[in-house]
Amino acid sequence: MPQLDPTSFSPQLIWLAITFVVLFFLMAKVALPRVGAAIERRKEQIDGDLDRATKLKAEIDIVIQAYERALTEARAQANATVNETKDRLHEIAAKRQAAAIAALAEKTATAETRIATAKTAALANVRTIALEAARAATSRLIGDEIDEAQIGSTVDQVMKGST
Repeated sequence: MPQLDPTSFSPQLIWLAITFVVLFFLMAKVALPRVGAAIERRKEQIDGDLDRATKLKAEIDIVIQAYERALTEARAQANATVNETKDRLHEIAAKRQAAAIAALAEKTATAETRIATAKTAALANVRTIALEAARAATSRLIGDEIDEAQIGSTVDQVMKGST
């Protein structure tokens, strides 16, 4: 093998040094600046993306706060509307209840008046029937007619005692 021949070591070392220096300068002047520029562009792009992300996050936080404020206001307004409706319904119910109570009171008064009238008429009829029954009973028992005023006063006394 020619590379392992000790007589050819010096020319190989010279060519190795020349090749190393040429490749070193090519890498230092051409390849590494391009790689460095690409890395710098990527770093700038990443920094720009991070800045945009930070700005967007700040905007999103503002939007979220506005949304939460609007949601809180909407809930408060809904609660106010519910309470107002509840109060209005209670008021309507109270008015209807008062009207129903008034109607019932009126019907009760009318019924009591009718009952009193019917009771008076019934008592008058009872008095008349009692007078006729007393007259008929006394005339059969005694065989003689008794004065109607005397029978009326006796029936009235008995009726006053039973009421």
